[in-house]
Amino acid sequence: MSQYLEIIKQIHSSPYRFVLVSSGGGTNAISEFLKVPGASKSVLESYVPYAKESLDYYLLKQPDHYCSLRTTLSMAAKAYSAAKKIDQNTNPKNLLGVAVTASLATNYSKKGEHKFFIAIQTYKYSSSFSFTFPKKGELTREEEELIVTDHIINAIAQSCKAQNQKLVENSSLKIKTVKAEKNWVKLVANKIDFVSSSNRIPELIFPGSFNPLHSGHNSMSELAEKKTGLGLAYEICIQNADKPPLSYHEIETTLDQFSHGQEWVLTKAGKFSDKAALFPNSVFIIGADTLTRILDEKFYLNREDMLNQLDLFNSHNINFLVFGRKIKSNFIDLDSVSIPQHIAQRFSGFGEEIFRDDISSTLIRKEQG
Repeated sequence: MSQYLEIIKQIHSSPYRFVLVSSGGGTNAISEFLKVPGASKSVLESYVPYAKESLDYYLLKQPDHYCSLRTTLSMAAKAYSAAKKIDQNTNPKNLLGVAVTASLATNYSKKGEHKFFIAIQTYKYSSSFSFTFPKKGELTREEEELIVTDHIINAIAQSCKAQNQKLVENSSLKIKTVKAEKNWVKLVANKIDFVSSSNRIPELIFPGSFNPLHSGHNSMSELAEKKTGLGLAYEICIQNADKPPLSYHEIETTLDQFSHGQEWVLTKAGKFSDKAALFPNSVFIIGADTLTRILDEKFYLNREDMLNQLDLFNSHNINFLVFGRKIKSNFIDLDSVSIPQHIAQRFSGFGEEIFRDDISSTLIRKEQG
């Protein structure tokens, strides 16, 4: 008989339902949930992207680190989105996205610590549980898996309000919960179009993940403001078509980077045609790498669809300032890109002699990691 029988019964009897995604460890918890009768009342789906290639496919990108808090938060946010799509009858307040990444004992020597991360994404908050085993190699794989299982089940029970006992921080376990601002929740629920740091409608917009914000972004902002004479707002898309949604942890971390004088706006406008409709008569700051993606037919139904969507830049009076970017080993600027004639006049650029900065957020994250 499972030692978790009673607590899992309470979870199955609660109004909450969840999607659980596990990579690198934690599959025993899935088994524990499924072998208790009534599992379909709470478990919507379980998914195990175990190999690195599978996790890349799930996240639609190669993460900086496969076992990390950031990766786990992304997985949980995507799991929550999946829960809403799978079960459209349950109130989103009663749905959870749960994710686990783990680096545990195996049949080869690992460089880093043995650890695991659990993240839970809900309607109103994101919670994370970061656990590091005190002594590497002290426990067997089975013993480490038991600890992972215990934490997963208790973390889910806590979110489902199935027990009074809560996981508490200790020398091995760090817990963080980020409660969403009311307007973040409204944006996620499609009740509003955007959330802004000011009442001013943005005119000069710099889209990006800003993960992290760096000196290159600052230099581009200064040049764009000087050229246009417009006040700038950074735009962060919290749910892009080719990336996992942002957790509330990630939204908070991103916004905390901006100083008091810097304006920002949160949207769900993943495509530039969506951004154009949301902010007509605007100027967008982009890199040449982004421009190549805007003009890539694979993101459209066909070439005719692409040309029609690009024509929205004309109808909404959208213009672009294009900065050169290093793509692989080549420096690409506006002159390097072939632009359809009907929108060509919408783009102006800065040459390499005015701006070149090969710094990238990806490299910074890898160095920090």
